[in-house]
Amino acid sequence: MMRKPPKYCQGFADRHGKVRWYFRRPGFKRVPLPGLPWSPQFMAVYEKAMTGVVPVAAERSKPGTVAALVASYYRSSEYLNLKPITQRTYRSTMEPFREQHAEKTVANMKREHVKAIIAKLAERPAVANNWLKSIRLLMRHAVDCGMRQDDPTVGLRKLRTGSNGYRTWTEAEIDQFYDAHPIGSKARLAFDLLLYTGQRRADVVRIGRQNVRDGVLTLHQSKTGTKVEIPLHPVLVASLEALPTKNMTFLLTEYGKPFAVAGFGNWFRDRVTDAKLPDGLSAHGLRKAACRRLAEAGCTGPQIMSISGHRNLKEVQTYIDGADRLGLAREALKKQITADENRTKIVKPA
Repeated sequence: MMRKPPKYCQGFADRHGKVRWYFRRPGFKRVPLPGLPWSPQFMAVYEKAMTGVVPVAAERSKPGTVAALVASYYRSSEYLNLKPITQRTYRSTMEPFREQHAEKTVANMKREHVKAIIAKLAERPAVANNWLKSIRLLMRHAVDCGMRQDDPTVGLRKLRTGSNGYRTWTEAEIDQFYDAHPIGSKARLAFDLLLYTGQRRADVVRIGRQNVRDGVLTLHQSKTGTKVEIPLHPVLVASLEALPTKNMTFLLTEYGKPFAVAGFGNWFRDRVTDAKLPDGLSAHGLRKAACRRLAEAGCTGPQIMSISGHRNLKEVQTYIDGADRLGLAREALKKQITADENRTKIVKPA
């Protein structure tokens, strides 16, 4: 069974019978895609096309409409100064919003309209919250550029998701992955890079020998630009030493090319399946596992942040609190066991 091509990709057979692939997304430039779907060269051009520059339809948008607002935001310094990965994230919600409400007048959008849009997504609270964030950004931009006088999203609260996001890997799951993928395999190397650096997949796929010097891995994170310097863990050193080749980039596709971010995510998911692990375990879950391990080892917030690159102490406090509770529980159990042992030693007088 053929794998479904990425979103917005269409294939056409030319007059010679050769199949040609194109990126075709409403409001974006039509882009020819090289090679076959999901191949490294295909995905590299696809990701750039998804980021886009300015939608071609921008100039044709009716002034004052949602379509014109989105196009204006894409041209703003606020958007253009974002990291490419953040731009893609914003577009993933702004584009569906634009497609559904393109011709509506921005000045006429009221608070109840926004609430109704979010309410339709209530069954998927995480998605609803992403939409609310994007609409809020657009409405603030609308105020800045004079499309309306106020922000109708002010005071609207995010929905409760009942979830902490990506699931953190447990130690049993880590062991099971290790059992399925021995040292020397590409899957094991990818796993150790994720677990022992605590980095996002977008950074892990570009890590190479150029990042390592005197046993320290140094890189600037693609999402935030934060510089991290991470001493290499002995387990990761062993995985790197088992590499069969001396390529600059550590992780390469079967074609010998660096992974595209989306392609790596799909490849890693298949390796999780190979290990007969449950659905829902992801590369990002290993970043969380790395933070959990550091917290359980007694690391402080700033120490964890120096490795993970988090910029807000609140983001890592969850791991610290969880580790503190575990430590307190263990101490409580020790005291209970000691008390029980002492109680049994008491000899009652005859």
